Amino acid sequence: RWLFDQAVCTLYAFCGVLFGLCSLASLTVLSTVCCLKVCYPAYGNRFSRSHAALLLLGVWAYALAFATAPLARWGSYGPEPYGTACCIAWEAASSGATLYILALLVFCYLLPCLLILVSYALILWTVRVSRRAVRQH
Repeated sequence: RWLFDQAVCTLYAFCGVLFGLCSLASLTVLSTVCCLKVCYPAYGNRFSRSHAALLLLGVWAYALAFATAPLARWGSYGPEPYGTACCIAWEAASSGATLYILALLVFCYLLPCLLILVSYALILWTVRVSRRAVRQH
């Protein structure tokens, strides 16, 4: 069972969501930047430290927005079904909580995964096309 009070449960869940979303958003940004550098070098070669800093700031802002939403009563944090840890309360108690869970699904899981898949598919396609071009010369 969860050994601490609700405040610690909320903090624990908030940190888990924040760092989890940061991780997936960082992987999404990395795959997109790699795709730009490999597939569109005219744009990818313009990438600088300031761009990296802005993207990093954007990743943290994105994750922070979704992680703080339950603190603002859009969704909620609570004990997991087994009661040993805390996370997002997946059993939505209201339509707002349901919308939060759907927003998480779309914007924090499906969209990042789609961007990662498309980025790496474009990289593989570009490498394949360039390999064929080298063989023909």
